[in-house]
Amino acid sequence: MAVKIRLRRMGAKKAPFYRIVVADSRYPRDGRFIEELGYYDPTKDPAEVQVDADKAKQWIGNGAQPTDTVKALLKKNGII
Repeated sequence: MAVKIRLRRMGAKKAPFYRIVVADSRYPRDGRFIEELGYYDPTKDPAEVQVDADKAKQWIGNGAQPTDTVKALLKKNGII
């Protein structure tokens, strides 16, 4: 099972809001997920990001691969 840490799009049309989730790579973007780690709100200035650092480090340690966008968000918050 290939596990990814990725964004799940929420919110209204033209007003995106994302949840950072751990999901099997075979599931659809907004489909089933294993665990929620935090959220990302790009509509605010500056963009608001909240991530549970302990859970994220645990999942990465267990082999979960963050997507490019999530990896950038984690680096920006000092988790990676």
